[in-house]
Parts: sequence; structure tokens; C-alpha cells
Amino acid sequence: MTTPLLRTSIGDFALHEYCLTHGGRSWSFLHSGATFTVEQERRFLASERERLPYGVMLWPASIALTHDVLGRADQLRGKRVLELGAGTGMPGLVAASLGGRVLQIDRDEVALHVCELNKERNRVTGSEVRSAEWETFHSDEQFDLILGSDVLYVTTMHDRLRQICDEYLAPGGTVLLSDPLRSQSLPMLEAMEASGWHVSLAKWSIQGHDGARTIAVYEAMRR
Repeated sequence: MTTPLLRTSIGDFALHEYCLTHGGRSWSFLHSGATFTVEQERRFLASERERLPYGVMLWPASIALTHDVLGRADQLRGKRVLELGAGTGMPGLVAASLGGRVLQIDRDEVALHVCELNKERNRVTGSEVRSAEWETFHSDEQFDLILGSDVLYVTTMHDRLRQICDEYLAPGGTVLLSDPLRSQSLPMLEAMEASGWHVSLAKWSIQGHDGARTIAVYEAMRR
């Protein structure tokens, strides 16, 4: 497959390909660059030229969450899935290809465009990609699985994220949130534990060309 050029108002950017293989199946995802290490993340956030939408980059939290989703393949068929801040769409598109009925939302049009490219690239039919702000997001149905990678770093959004989980998680459902063990992510998870949720974590080591990053995938379920 060829990798297209991403054209934006701040310039044109080459898209790169990340290939994923599991259980005899393969996926290919476009992204604008990888940020595996803390130093790569620092350089990205400090560079005006590279300040493409956060979700267009390839983040290790997204890779870890995708692998966690792959480990639940036998639980996904026919299940309703919501992916928050979809970005490149990796976890949600894999969930859809494994039989889930997935709604992927993001507020940034560039990220949504790349997500759509990845949907077409992998011939995924079970996903709807929608522009939506978290603050005004509404759905007429609940979801068996809610996904989010690197969505905990903005603490001002914790209350709204909790509200989405409270309102839109179906009975017996699961929330999966991946995060590179940032300290500002913990208060929301601790508050969920205190208010009747059971929160556990699995640790993943995601290896890049320039180093590895330890990622937590937090699983939250109502007690």
C-alpha cells in the first residue's frame, strides 16, 4: 500500500505506516510520526512546526490499548463499542474488525480524516467515525465497551469523562483507558474506585526504535 500525503493548513506532512499482525490477521495504520519515548514526546509538544493534532501521531498508549482489545477478541462480536478521542483510530478499528459495532468520536477534523483513511485502508465496515465534542456528546444507546487512549492527561476533562462512563456504559460493561502512568491520571481513577467502581491495570512495554515506554491499561467496571 502507498502512504498518502497529509495536507493541512500549516503544511504538508508525510504519513507513515504502522503494521500490526496478530493471530494470522494484519492491519495497517497511517500516522504522522511516532512518539515512543518521553524525549520524543517532549520534542513534539515543544515544536510549532510539528504541532499536528495530538491524535494524528502514533502514541504507545494507543498501541497498548489495541493489544488489550486483541486479547478480548472472543468477547467483541456484536458488542457496542465507543472510542473516545479516536485519533488514528487503531483500537476502535481493530475492535470493529473483530465483530464489534463501533462509534469513534474525535473533535479534530484532521484526526477524523486520518481515522477514515485507516478505516478504508483496513476495509473495516463495523465502524462509524463521527465529529463530536465530549462536552456535548449524546447517544441514544449505551455501550458494552468504552475505549480511550491518552485521554486522562487533561484533568479538567475528568468530570466529563466520568459522566460519559456513568451515563453510557451498559450494565456489565467495561471501560478501558490506556495511559503512560502519568501522575495526573490517577485522581480520576481513584475517585472511581471510591464511588463504587472496580479499577485494575495491566502493564504493557511498548518498544520503539529509540526506546520503550511502559503503558498502563486501566480496566474499570461497576461493582
